[in-house]
Amino acid sequence: MNPTPSRRAALALLLALGSLATAHAQSDKPLRLIVPLAAGSTVDAVARAIAPGFGKATGHPIVVENIVGAGGIPGTTQVVKAPKDGLTLGMISSNHVINPGIYKTVPYDSLKDITPIAVLATVPLVLVVNPALPVANLKELLAYAKANPGKLNYGSAGNGSTLHLAGELLISETGIDMKHVPYRGTGPLITDLIGGQVQLGFVSISQVGPQVKAGALRALAVSTPARSAALPDVPTVAQAGVPQYGFDAWIALIGPAGLPKAIVDSDYAAVKAALASPEAQTAMAAQGLTILDKGPELAPAFFQSELAKHQKLVKQSGATLD
Repeated sequence: MNPTPSRRAALALLLALGSLATAHAQSDKPLRLIVPLAAGSTVDAVARAIAPGFGKATGHPIVVENIVGAGGIPGTTQVVKAPKDGLTLGMISSNHVINPGIYKTVPYDSLKDITPIAVLATVPLVLVVNPALPVANLKELLAYAKANPGKLNYGSAGNGSTLHLAGELLISETGIDMKHVPYRGTGPLITDLIGGQVQLGFVSISQVGPQVKAGALRALAVSTPARSAALPDVPTVAQAGVPQYGFDAWIALIGPAGLPKAIVDSDYAAVKAALASPEAQTAMAAQGLTILDKGPELAPAFFQSELAKHQKLVKQSGATLD
């Protein structure tokens, strides 16, 4: 008797997971998962959420290691220089494709020196304004900005940050004139948004959701092509009147260049299994993330297009960090 399609799919998954131990030799050794950002960041939260399931699927104990500084360059450098045995991987963010434009020297090629394994999730951003600003929606904001050129200040988490580039893309698509105010992180930015020192900015939904619900900030639009489940009543920027706009930060799993295909494929199967766990799903939802399914076949093209897009925005912004 031939197995049913559902039984065939289940068998295929079991065979894929069963091959992980073969692809990952010496399974008693720990797998080092480098997060080139601070503990407590969104990327760090994702790494720790999937670590238990990822470790179970690969047969390795997972050690999440934070190596911070210079937009993630020191941590990513350790990933690209690691042996090609699959025991050192990296959990990176959009900074990876921004850094070549804002740093004069990056000690690796952002495309050639990595092996993309999976793009795990996107981080929706929301455009918020201080409630004292007399605008109720994005169209009114754009009209206000055009009537008052150069008078609006938009804040970000720093020069060349994703929050900065999200604002630059809005300027590019609409022709409005706003002044950029860089902060040292999102904490001070949110404080000054609420206080009115800056009038608007793009911030990740997880970081300002409570302030939006409390009325301390007004949400005008989300940056992603589709609405966010975390703010279902807030339209996208495209829906709100800027049809070509689309911007989101993202999180991806990479290894050093030349990682054997067997390891890449098994890691992709393992991370998919980890993301499907209730614990990971809950953690991702709490961060306001949208889970993606871009594996080793789709991830390289994604990296190429994101590098081109972000480098164009960096050049437009004139941002530099050294």
